[in-house]
Amino acid sequence: QVQLVESGGGSVQAGGSLRLSCKVSGLTSDSNYLAWFRQAPGHGRGREGVARIHSTGGGSWTADSVRGRFAISLNYREKLVYLQMNNLIPGDTAIYYCAAENKNEGVWFNGIQFGYWGQGTQVTVSS
Repeated sequence: QVQLVESGGGSVQAGGSLRLSCKVSGLTSDSNYLAWFRQAPGHGRGREGVARIHSTGGGSWTADSVRGRFAISLNYREKLVYLQMNNLIPGDTAIYYCAAENKNEGVWFNGIQFGYWGQGTQVTVSS
């Protein structure tokens, strides 16, 4: 059973930093993509892909909206994926979800399909 457990969310003032962590377990393959998505408050707001990385540590990509401020990384041996978020702005307020690749079903992000999800962690940025 695939499990992804996020931690590290919280409240911060604009300009501050947070680091999110995601513990991954249960994946049957060692070669897959991992990603962070977010869902901002408001009716009808879907999940937005923020960053993704391959389990080998390569293939990282970040969305235009966060490039230069956010960085994704991983500790392969510990099965941990991180999202370092710097210079946060109120527009970054959202629930952040860790996700793992599922070739059979899921949400497409930057050419990869993600179908395993964590429970989410809240990030709130105040002005």
